[in-house]
Amino acid sequence: PGIVQEMMDAFAKVTGRHYTLFDYVGHPDAERVAIIMGSGADTAEATVNYIEEKGEKVGVVKVRLYRPFSVDYFIKALPKSVKNIAVLDRTKEPGSMGEPLYMDIVNALVEGKRENVKVIGGRYGLSSKEFTPAMVKASLDELKKAEPKTHFTVGINDDVSHTSLDVDVSFSIEHPETVRCVFFGLGSDGTVGANKNSIKIIGEETENFAQGYFVYDSKKSGQMTTSHLRFGSKPIHAPYLIEPNQANFVACHQSNFLERFDMLKYAKEGAVFLLNSMSGKDEVWDTLPSEAQSAIIEKKLKFYVINGYDVAEQTGMGQRVNTIMQTAFFAISGVLPREQAIDEIKHAIEKTYGKRGEAVVKQNFEAVDATIANLYEVKVPAKVSSKMTRRSSVPNDAPDFVRNVLGPMISFDG
Repeated sequence: PGIVQEMMDAFAKVTGRHYTLFDYVGHPDAERVAIIMGSGADTAEATVNYIEEKGEKVGVVKVRLYRPFSVDYFIKALPKSVKNIAVLDRTKEPGSMGEPLYMDIVNALVEGKRENVKVIGGRYGLSSKEFTPAMVKASLDELKKAEPKTHFTVGINDDVSHTSLDVDVSFSIEHPETVRCVFFGLGSDGTVGANKNSIKIIGEETENFAQGYFVYDSKKSGQMTTSHLRFGSKPIHAPYLIEPNQANFVACHQSNFLERFDMLKYAKEGAVFLLNSMSGKDEVWDTLPSEAQSAIIEKKLKFYVINGYDVAEQTGMGQRVNTIMQTAFFAISGVLPREQAIDEIKHAIEKTYGKRGEAVVKQNFEAVDATIANLYEVKVPAKVSSKMTRRSSVPNDAPDFVRNVLGPMISFDG
């Protein structure tokens, strides 16, 4: 371990980024501490910083070197004030007394003569579940209890061994000025590529910090793609997807998705919803499922529609609506002045498609110019009028397991 630390110190001299075998972040006199390693550490650190600012004595130890495990370095990193520890493992080891990191921490505290510290162990990220600040807070809050669960789970509803902690899904540590956007597209329609360009434009041409993450099937073409974009004036430390009821902007680039998926669950109250539809602004409301209409009314969403297919056909773009929808996003969001946004989009088009020839670039330019004239705000009625409901992902007479387990997974709710 000592040699690894020496290399970390040498790395710090070269890069300015200093690491130790066990990095501690939080209140210097913390009483409740989480211990974690790997992908969840950044989320835990950001959450601890937020909670500490609220006046709570909490901290987190980020394990940088797991094997060989150094008791001395660990005890040195742990504040002497710590009374309770929650060890978080991203694994499940059936038949053991606890998960690997939990067992090592318990042993290290005994060998380091810190037996007075109470330790509980938790699992997170099982089944590729997101690990959010709300889950970190739930783990730290469990340590407040007189009799906390010795072994717990966050992220899934453990209805077998009943070890799950209650998680407040409304808890968020993101800055109020951070803008969160979710885009749904079809693999090969260019949505992902356009959103990557949008992030570059926002990050390079404004004072905003920007983040983009893209979710799609291994067989991307023909499947639904989801783009999660964040930008704002404050640094962004959010290595997790945008949660339901948090997005300021939701865009659906393929209108038939509304018949199958609940994408408006991501929108917060007062958010903007942009739909690409072949129906005009006066007819589009009646084409929506009743669930979508209800969400738009209840959440007081601003509803915009554009016939991207028609614009694409007129400008020779075929079925690729990416440039059109990207332009509509900038026109509605106001992240850049409209003229500047159009100039930057055209510059990105030249960089992206220049190698394909002047004709392709010209077609994209024409699509950008035609977008604004075909973008409309829809007047939202006061009541739901649609008789159509969202299609079930599986037949109603399917077995219970198919309806209750596979069905939600197919609908991206499981």
